[in-house]
Amino acid sequence: MSHHNTAFHQLLKPVSRHEFESLAKIHHCGQKLRSATRWDQFIGMFISQISDRQSLRDIHSNLEAQRHKLYHLGAKPIARSTLARLNEKQPAELYQSLFGKLLARCKNTHGKHKFRFKNPLYSLDASAIDLAMNLFPWAAHRDDTANVKLSVGLNHGTLIPEFVALSDGNESDMIEGRKFDFPKGSIVAFDKGYFDYEWYKTLTNKGIFFVTRLRANAVYEIHADYPVKPNSGVLADQDIQPNSAHALKRGAPAMRRVVYHCSETDKTYEFLTNNFDLSAKTIAGIYKDRWQVELFFKAIKQSLSIKTFLGRSRNAVMTQIWIAMTVYLLVAYARYAARSGWTVLRMLRVLQMNLFERKTLQEVFNPSPPNPCKNEPQMRLVI
Repeated sequence: MSHHNTAFHQLLKPVSRHEFESLAKIHHCGQKLRSATRWDQFIGMFISQISDRQSLRDIHSNLEAQRHKLYHLGAKPIARSTLARLNEKQPAELYQSLFGKLLARCKNTHGKHKFRFKNPLYSLDASAIDLAMNLFPWAAHRDDTANVKLSVGLNHGTLIPEFVALSDGNESDMIEGRKFDFPKGSIVAFDKGYFDYEWYKTLTNKGIFFVTRLRANAVYEIHADYPVKPNSGVLADQDIQPNSAHALKRGAPAMRRVVYHCSETDKTYEFLTNNFDLSAKTIAGIYKDRWQVELFFKAIKQSLSIKTFLGRSRNAVMTQIWIAMTVYLLVAYARYAARSGWTVLRMLRVLQMNLFERKTLQEVFNPSPPNPCKNEPQMRLVI
């Protein structure tokens, strides 16, 4: 029988231990660590994310039960008090940097979105991660609300979040969204929360296309009105120029307005884009496919531990979120081993039950059907 490392060990293959230790030296504060290392912290927190451990005691008990399997990972069980102290004191920037290093490696993964055009397709969105205001007073930004905001630019071809930022909950979505440097020629879909004529001008000048919703009170002049096919769902296809005082002051570029009626929802939508080449129906389809980023947020909130936090400081929260993002990235990178059509959310749920199985990832995600023994009397058909 051939030897296999655990599924967990194979999942961690893209993580270079040498690179990790170099980053750990850079992002370190205080005295030299004695009873545990940052690698022990990372392994413990990584396992807790996939296996849904809810407390420090739970993590420690789980690590102790798997002690003999941790040895081959170069890690050891970490005491809960030590793990709490590392989460509290040691900079979360280590895991932010690790995520960046892995992302640079995973971005080269080949993937294809559902559309015929060759342009890279991204969805841009932000989601609040809610916190209890009495436990996390540093995150309060209203009288009754405390949270941090996760902003993401998701690649539709690979389902990998190629652009990620964490910020305070009271910060506008636009602040982090404008910092993302999407590649030239890409198409970015986002909702009306990113409505900004000046940013539209910047994207257009960079050769980046966008698809968004048009605000109801937008003022514009129609330059061209194109015929549309009957029964296609497209009600209007126009070239427009925003000409309100606000738009003119910010140098709004010429854009395209597409009105589309969705038969599934029986609603009519107005889309705005700076792409004049794709069909109007494709423009509507691009915005509809923006749902992929919502599925991403659903995956990390339902299958990863970013609702119950193991520490109360900002550093502890950021540490847990960045490690959760690293887990998602590595699982998304391993999608080649899963059956076609499998989502990252489904893969995370399967890994929960098979993390320490000595099987290849291919076998974990594509188990062989059972072979019933023909000699078993119970299996015989009695006529």
